[in-house]
Amino acid sequence: MNSAPIYGLLLSILLVIAPHADHLPLWVSSLCIAFLLWRTYLTYSGNPLPKRWLLMLITIASSAGIFIEFHTLFGREAGVTLLILLSTLKLLELRTVRDAMALIYLACFITVTNFFYSQSIPVALYMLATLLVIMTTWVHLHAQKIAFKPRLRIAAILLLQAIPLTLILFVLFPRVQGPLWGLPQDAYASSGLDDKMSPGSFSRLILSDAVAFRVSYTGEPPRREQMYWRGPVLWNFDGRTWTHGRTAFAVLPQFTELAQPVDYSVTLEPHNKTWLFALDVPDKISVPARLSSDFQVLNKSPVTALLRYDARSYLGYHANLRETERQIQRALQLPQPLNPRAQQLAAQWRASGADDAAVIRNALEYFNRQNFRYTLEPPLLGINSVDDFLFETRQGFCEHYASAFVFLMRAAHIPARVVTGYQGGEFNNVGNYYIVRQSDAHAWAEVWLAGQGWVRIDPTAAVAPARVQRGLSAAIPGNAALPFMVRNPPEWLLKLRLNWDAAVNQWNQWVLGYNNERQFAFLTRLGMESVTWQKLVLNMAAGVGLLIALFSLYMLRHLFARQPDRVQAAWLRLCRKLAKAGLPRAAHEGALDYAGRIAVARPDLAGTIRDLAARYNALRYGAVHDEQAQREFIRRIAKFGHSAWHHGVPRRGAIHRALSPMHKKSGRDESRPYHATPNLQSTPPQR
Repeated sequence: MNSAPIYGLLLSILLVIAPHADHLPLWVSSLCIAFLLWRTYLTYSGNPLPKRWLLMLITIASSAGIFIEFHTLFGREAGVTLLILLSTLKLLELRTVRDAMALIYLACFITVTNFFYSQSIPVALYMLATLLVIMTTWVHLHAQKIAFKPRLRIAAILLLQAIPLTLILFVLFPRVQGPLWGLPQDAYASSGLDDKMSPGSFSRLILSDAVAFRVSYTGEPPRREQMYWRGPVLWNFDGRTWTHGRTAFAVLPQFTELAQPVDYSVTLEPHNKTWLFALDVPDKISVPARLSSDFQVLNKSPVTALLRYDARSYLGYHANLRETERQIQRALQLPQPLNPRAQQLAAQWRASGADDAAVIRNALEYFNRQNFRYTLEPPLLGINSVDDFLFETRQGFCEHYASAFVFLMRAAHIPARVVTGYQGGEFNNVGNYYIVRQSDAHAWAEVWLAGQGWVRIDPTAAVAPARVQRGLSAAIPGNAALPFMVRNPPEWLLKLRLNWDAAVNQWNQWVLGYNNERQFAFLTRLGMESVTWQKLVLNMAAGVGLLIALFSLYMLRHLFARQPDRVQAAWLRLCRKLAKAGLPRAAHEGALDYAGRIAVARPDLAGTIRDLAARYNALRYGAVHDEQAQREFIRRIAKFGHSAWHHGVPRRGAIHRALSPMHKKSGRDESRPYHATPNLQSTPPQR
């Protein structure tokens, strides 16, 4: 096998496995690089390939290492790792075109596996460029004499020809929920909020500016300080960590709306959890989800793919005015005997005769007046974490304030719970929607008050009101620990970021978010009634068949179109000129016979015309098909028509004046040098 395609295969395998380097075990990445360099050296030096028994030992040892690493050979991580390792090993036994074709198919499949980890626009563009390299290598395997640029052009044309077919399949293929393949649980990355909260959990999440979800409002959006996106509700506290406990669905939540509803659409990034996010408090949602008794919106299955849903919420409400006794008791539980100083402080507030509202005010004033500081880098806390925070460090993030506040409320016999989610969002004026990032993660408290139900209290606002009103960068200005784009970047960079996010949002809406509901709505707008999977399959088959027929007609168009013969066209041009001069060619007359008649009329041109006729016969009917010979013939025809008659005759009408025995001009006998004969015209054959 020629060495040139081998280098193309090496480049193809390198490109498809490069994006996997960040999640492959280090020893696997090192082995793959070693195998690629080994094969490159063998190809360059011409040394023989390694023995099959050696490759077999390496394969068995590598597979065993992957099994030890992942405890399985199946699933996303183990399967992709094994596939990448085997592809590099296959290069070391590459001998025939058949082996090369197997590597081409393997490279195409590994290209798809990159979308298991990311389906962003840059990854899609990178995979498209990689596929162009693979196709160019494939063309090189079957046409090794073609230069690089023509190979690249052919590969690009093949990819462009695949675009219409891809669009038909994308639009009409019946949508399925989840990714393209059903994979084990390790196929989905977990990100964002968790179902538990401990000191430091949110401050770590804040350091990410990844998008959690995007929101577009139907009407006027609420104020930023009203944008509390409800997520997991945490009830149980062990002295350090808050957990949600058992979610109750037996009792439906009840609320009385006190304001106009807010309608909006959410495009949620996959986070591998069941909860969905909605403004406090949610009323309706367009996807099949359950609403728990504490107003958590829970999907039926973990969100493993981009999810778009419409929702309606009421920002003013009375929630669960008649809360069950069981829930009230859950909201009063405290770990004993932890945090005695905090319990004593709450008992003092209650002993002073203050009602529930007064206790809440005392707690907020305590945070506001006792020199508490809002920071991303709080000191470590001991076993009595609430006491340490309230009386020693007084430095913390939102989880510190929410946790301490709820503890104080429970110690004062006020039912309370922690609510986690997101607060605020960044407005994108390019796409007219809000971006809620992981850095907008937030925790707040809810207390239950007689006659009001569950009321939201945000103790962070008592310490850092700018966090709620203007965002994290306003609450912690100039903090180098924040992501760069959160720290008030330059205006031009912010505009560039928003434009890029608008493009990503369109990609999410129409490519990644093209689910069965969106497909149904889109096809209905196109006029397709009663969309069913049977109709989709039939229309898809018809579209594919029509496309294949059109491509076939285009590829076979040369069978129906007459290809111009440049040699014949040049000869016919000469014949037309001679006909205008009075020497038309008879229909039965061949090129040599016709040249013979012309030679009789013009003995001085006999050599030229006979040479042209002989060249024409050789190119038209003989074995001569050389491109250079055709160009030479056409050049001689042009020279004959333009300059062959210039001796003693003007160019205009030269052939006519030269060959017409009766032509005279200004008393001058123009026919005298040519000795025209009366037997110039050909005589038709006798029947």
